[in-house]
Parts: sequence; structure tokens; C-alpha cells
Amino acid sequence: MKKGFFLSLLSPQQHGRPIHRRGRRGAAEGRPEGLVHSGRAAGGRRRVRQAFRRLLNFLFSFSCHILSSSCRMRPQSATSIGSVVVQERLNELVSLFKGRTERQKDRLLDPDESEEESPAEDTPAAAEEEEVEPFQIEILGHPLKLPQLPKLPPMPDWLRAILDYRFPSSIDPFTDLIYVIWLFCVVAAWNWNVWLIPVRWAFPYQTSENIHLWLLADYTCDFIYILDMVIFQPRLQFVRGGDIVCDKKDMRENYMTTERFKVSAHLPSFKLLPYMVFFEFNDRMEAVMKKAYIYRVIRTSTYLLYSLHINACLFYWGSDYEGLGSTKWVYDGKGNAYIRCYYFAVKTLITIGGLPDPTTVFEICFQLINYFVGVFAFSIMIGQMRDVVGAATAGENYYRACMDSTVKYMNSYNIPREVQNRIKTWYDYTWKSQGMLDEQELLVQLPAKMRLDIAVDVNYSIVSKVALFQGCDRQMVFDLLTRLKSVVYLPGDFVCKKGEIGREMYIIKQGEVQVVGGPDLQTVFVTIRAGSVFGEISLLAGGGGNRRTANVKAHGFANLFILDKKDLAEILVHYPESQKLLRKKANKATVEVIPPRPDTPKLFKAALKVTEQAGIEGTFAKLKKAYRASESAGEHAEVRRPST
Repeated sequence: MKKGFFLSLLSPQQHGRPIHRRGRRGAAEGRPEGLVHSGRAAGGRRRVRQAFRRLLNFLFSFSCHILSSSCRMRPQSATSIGSVVVQERLNELVSLFKGRTERQKDRLLDPDESEEESPAEDTPAAAEEEEVEPFQIEILGHPLKLPQLPKLPPMPDWLRAILDYRFPSSIDPFTDLIYVIWLFCVVAAWNWNVWLIPVRWAFPYQTSENIHLWLLADYTCDFIYILDMVIFQPRLQFVRGGDIVCDKKDMRENYMTTERFKVSAHLPSFKLLPYMVFFEFNDRMEAVMKKAYIYRVIRTSTYLLYSLHINACLFYWGSDYEGLGSTKWVYDGKGNAYIRCYYFAVKTLITIGGLPDPTTVFEICFQLINYFVGVFAFSIMIGQMRDVVGAATAGENYYRACMDSTVKYMNSYNIPREVQNRIKTWYDYTWKSQGMLDEQELLVQLPAKMRLDIAVDVNYSIVSKVALFQGCDRQMVFDLLTRLKSVVYLPGDFVCKKGEIGREMYIIKQGEVQVVGGPDLQTVFVTIRAGSVFGEISLLAGGGGNRRTANVKAHGFANLFILDKKDLAEILVHYPESQKLLRKKANKATVEVIPPRPDTPKLFKAALKVTEQAGIEGTFAKLKKAYRASESAGEHAEVRRPST
């Protein structure tokens, strides 16, 4: 065999595509350096893959050729020729790698050099072409393309989430939604037994033809009970000595000591004993629902329907005991048995009347018990429904009571109608916007840590944007959140007036306020919007400078946070650096809009006074009017710059 045959297998060309050689075209063609480097790296990786592919093709072709020619050549000659060819090919690869190393060294020494390859913008296309190109090998000089496996469609997110889900080793019975869903399944199985076992006992609905369907439903319910006993209940966390226990062994032992496990152990004998799961499900549903009173109304109505259901089953059993159609009082066997018996139960328990009189002793006793139980059962249901509706409307009843008490007070003191209307408007808007009159009444029962968590979730996004508090200690801002009080101002209400003693600062939560002035306080100087703060100058100033410097009134309905001066002082005692920063910002917050007016000369004031006493009209009278006008215009010589 000739050596040229093997060398032809290791040709540096593959399917008519020559290997790219290095050159200096990258920088000369003006391509960006980043693209040149990325293309250079991609070209190097591509040449390594091509070299490895040629070596693999050679080894595969060489082994096949050796096997095919083993019958007509000696082993010694085949081994010698193969070793020579492999040695030559390895030498060629070594020389290629050495050349590549030298060129990389030259490129590092001379950054202007770049290898000759396809443009960088063509690199993604080449990469895509290599991805879709099937793998090729050569056997005895003939190319062979291996088929490419089809790409699988992407997995949906919901399916991936299901496959990635791992069942937890412990379950929090109070916050885990999966446990609530599982309780719903267990309650559904329990309700199947509670509602249909009396039906199957009294009515002839279970026959030999459909017994397999009833048994299938029973076995399904039993399987759900067993899963609850084996998988879910032994994984429930519990509290022991103030600590939440999550250990598997401890949770299992704790479940085996509970009353629920002892009741569930009687499952084979009685299917209605796991009743505690129903009450637990009620507690969980009321905890997770936003409007729990809706579920309470449905549950109370279900109690009434179930009592009528049991009475209907008992009436059919009594009719069957007496004989269907034997008297006018019993069921006559016509029509739908369950509906007619349920109709009888409704008229009996709700004491509507209009039923045939019982004739036998059994019928009389049965009817007496029905009337006696019906009166108490119906009254209990009415009382429960009243409690549910009362709890659902407790907040609104409190609002109505406060409104009525306020109106009664205003009428007793003959408060003007305009003031009464504004107070009623405040009540109505506050209730509709907040759903309560004073949110502090709800939070006062909570621990300080929980009040802080609620305040951070509700108000931190607003307070953190206030420029006055930016740069202050984060914990100081948290302490401020628990001291803020929410107040609603009506359109036109003055939040503060110039010259008043400043005891609060204000943060606008919602709405707008305006800084006004002029003779009639109708001139708008500045409009301050949500997220801004005002009133901090009087609150932070010292040395008697705690008076208001401007008139501020609400432009529309404005919801403001109020921070009392006493509360702020108690907080800043623990944060001296933040106190210095706040005072510095408060001093810079005042800008001179109108230059300060010099004091009026005493001689001029005396002349004006003499003119007024003498009643002289003329130049001095005009000067007096101009003087008063200048005093009114200078009322707001200093206006606070709004925080944004």
C-alpha cells in the first residue's frame, strides 16, 4: 500500500473549504478592534475543531482500511506504514500549533497585526452554519454524513415548574398555600361521605348495577384519607417551647399524639370521624380570604341545607317503614323521591305548615320531633346569619355611629350649616379613601416590630423619596415611619398660617397644597405636590425661629403625614449626625424671593400718624396707602423652596 493514500485522507482541505491562514487584513480593513478580537477568537476555535475533525477522520479511515486489507498484507508492514503516517501527521499538527503560537506572540507584541479571516460580522452566520451542519467523516476516502437529531420544542414554563418542584420536608400549616389546597381535597372527600352516606342508607339509589361506581368513589375518598395520614399530617410544623419544630421524627411523633390521629385510626369502621379537618379548613379559608364574611355566609347556608337534607332522608326512611302510600302523611312513591322528601323537610323544619295531619303514633312522634328540632335549628341558623352579617358590616356601623354622634353634637350647639357640610364631607371622603377613620386604632394592638413592618411596607416608598431625609440614617427613617399620622384636608383648608407656632411638619402623601399670600390670600406662590415636605423650618429652627413663614392651604383633597415636633426630638436624640444634616438642609430651604425691605424711618411714620389724626388728604394720604400696600406685598418676603 502506498503512503500517499493515507496522506490524501489527511488533506488540509475538507469538502472544498481551505483552512484560513493568518494575515494582516483585520486592522488594514478598518474593522473595530473589539470585532477583530472576537472574530480572531472564533477563528482560532474553528481551526482547532477542524484539525480535531481531520484527525478523527484519519483515525477512523485508517482503522477501516487496515481491517479491509488485513487479508492481503502482513501485520508487520501495516504496522510500520501506519506508524510512519501517524508520525508524519503528528509532526504536521505540531508545526501548525507552533506557527499559531508564534503568530499569537507577534500579535501581542504588535497590536496592529490581525489574522486573516472572514469579517467579524460574518462570524455569527458562520457559527450558525456550523451548528446546523451535520457531522461528517470519511471512510476509505468517501465522505459520510451522519444524520442530525431533530431539536426538541422548548418546554413550557408551567411544565418545567411542575418537574422542578420538590415536595417539602416540612409544611407550615398557617401560611403554606399547598396545605390549604390539600385540605380542600380532604374536605371534598369528607363531604362526599357526609352527604351521600345518608342518601345511600335511606333511598334505594345504590343497586347491584351501579355498586362498582359507588365503591370507586369510596375507595378514592379512603385513598385521600390515607395520603393525608401518611404524607401531609406527619410533616406539619408545630411549636414547642416557643420554637418551631421542623424535624421529621419530632413532627411524626407529635402527630401520633394528637386527637386527630386517634380519630383517623377508626377510618375503616366509620368514614365520618375525620370531622376536624372541616373546621381546620374553615379557619384556613377565613385567614387567606380578603372578604371572609362571604365564606361565612356560604358556610352558614350550607348548615341549613344539610339539616334539611338529613330530615329528607329520615322522612323517606319513615315512609318506607310505614309503607309508601299507606297514609296521606307518608311519601306516596310518585315523582322524584329525594325532591319530594326535601320539600316535606323544608315545610316541616321552617314550620311553614300546610302538611297532612299524621294519623299513626309513629307519624305523630316523628312530626313532633321535626317541629321541636326545626324551631331550634332554624333559630340557631338565623342567629348565626345575623352574627355573620353584623361582623361584615361592623366597620361601616362604626362609621355611621361616629357620623351620627358628630351631627348630633353640631346640632346641639347650633354649628353653622356650612361647617357641618364640610365636616360631613371629611367623614365621607376619609371613609371612602381609607376604609377607616383612624388607622392607629388598628395598629395599637400590634407589637412595635409588627407596626414597624407594616409602616415600612405602606409608607417607606413615599418617605424615602423626600429630599430632606436623603442621606440620613436608615434606622432613623424607620423610627419616623411609626410616628407619622395620616390626616385628610378638604379643598381650601389651611394647613398652616404665617406666624403660627410650628409644632408639626408635613409630608404630602396624596394631593397638592399651595403656598399663598397677598391681601386676600389668593396669590399662589408655589404648588407643592405629592412626595414633598414642608413645615420643617419651624420644626427644626432653634432660638425662637419656630414660627410659620408662609400660608399653606390644600388645593384639593390632600392626604398628609404629620410628624409632631416632640416625636421628632425624641428620635433625633439618638441620631446626632442626622440631626445636624436636617438642620443644615432646613437652613438652606429658605430663599429670598423678595429682598428684605428696610425699616421705615421713624420721622416718616410720625408724619403719617399726624396726617391721619388731622384728616389731611393729599400727598401724605397717598403715601400712607402705598406704605400699607408695600407691607402687604412683603408679607411673603421669604418663601420656602419645595422639596422634590
